[in-house]
Amino acid sequence: MITLGCSKNLVDSEKMLGQLPPGRFQIVPEGEGNAHVVIINTCGFIQDAKEESIDTILETLEKKKNGLVGEVLVTGCLSERYRDELRKEIPEADAWFGVNQPGDLFAYLKEKYLDDSPQRLLTTPSHYAYLKIAEGCDRTCSFCAIPMIRGAYRSHTVNQLVEEAQLLADKGVKELILIAQDLTYYGYDLTGKPMLGQLLKELADISGIEWIRLHYAYPHNFPQDVINLMASNPKICRYLDIPLQHINDDILRSMRRGHGKAGTLAFLEKMRREVPGLALRTTLMVGYPGETDDVFSELMDFVKEMRFDRLGVFAYSPEEGTRAYDLGDPISENVKQERLEAIMELQSGISLQINENKVGQQFRVLVDREDDEFFVARTEYDSPEVDNEVLITKDNRLSIGQFAQVEITAASEFDLYGRVLL
Repeated sequence: MITLGCSKNLVDSEKMLGQLPPGRFQIVPEGEGNAHVVIINTCGFIQDAKEESIDTILETLEKKKNGLVGEVLVTGCLSERYRDELRKEIPEADAWFGVNQPGDLFAYLKEKYLDDSPQRLLTTPSHYAYLKIAEGCDRTCSFCAIPMIRGAYRSHTVNQLVEEAQLLADKGVKELILIAQDLTYYGYDLTGKPMLGQLLKELADISGIEWIRLHYAYPHNFPQDVINLMASNPKICRYLDIPLQHINDDILRSMRRGHGKAGTLAFLEKMRREVPGLALRTTLMVGYPGETDDVFSELMDFVKEMRFDRLGVFAYSPEEGTRAYDLGDPISENVKQERLEAIMELQSGISLQINENKVGQQFRVLVDREDDEFFVARTEYDSPEVDNEVLITKDNRLSIGQFAQVEITAASEFDLYGRVLL
């Protein structure tokens, strides 16, 4: 199984792997021996992701040609969106399946797939797991093709998610990272009201779960009870990943984001006021049609003023079928890249200042892995793979998945250095 793209794809792959009967299938780690079947779970969100998916398919088919692998099956977002075209262009692949067709893929393998099964084969380290609480999206952001690919928003029930989380806890998972295309909307399709707070309360009651982290929330109508829980329940990490995309009113209006600059600033101020110590992560887009030099300067000023704890940037790419596609792509790739690098350079300086202020402070950390020199851990203010890490000297013996109390001794732009407190 080769998984490309986001953590939502990763969960899809884990659920497929978890339902393959071990008596008939042996999972072969990528690169370790030949495989009779390779499943490629593709991403089709932006141009770079599409190209990576195509390259992976072609590389795998080259291995098939050389007798290193057997059948090549393609699924996921790219296959959902361009299946007919891909089937014609790359006939060497054995079968193509859409993102919502795991049952058809399993039928091809002469097996049965259960959509509501909580079984998964974790591919993350055993102490943390992503919990996907909903499928699809009802937002109408002009640049985004996800609703076309994954369909309307569909919440999993609280009972389903608690059952899945309990199974994960029984396997040793200590940190749940909640994901969806939009966490904020969870439950509206089931009851007509937000249910994220109710879900968090029940997940926090599960023995063994010590951290619950929120990814991919939407700023408009963020539930007040969730804010209260983040401030009061020690199991809910004081961390929020809330992609804002931009700050200019005209750009936000064209993006169909449903909120403007004033509302965004008020929301961020409210979050920081009501959840002391909150770490805010956001994602911004540069190069959207209409982003003049002055508009980009406004975005830079916003980053400078808000001093986000974590920040990522990507360049706009026009996606067929979206509302923004008809606006064209008037900003050159060179300008997009220059703007992306300018924001990341600014954020690098902000991150260094924030990290240097942590020297001498103590934090509870979770150990993710070990390398030649350090134990690599995270605070509650950092998500795996995308955020800062705490590098701990090997003066004391630690275990993967262990919590430890450390003092920060030094800092760089995106790393902290610490020693274990006995």
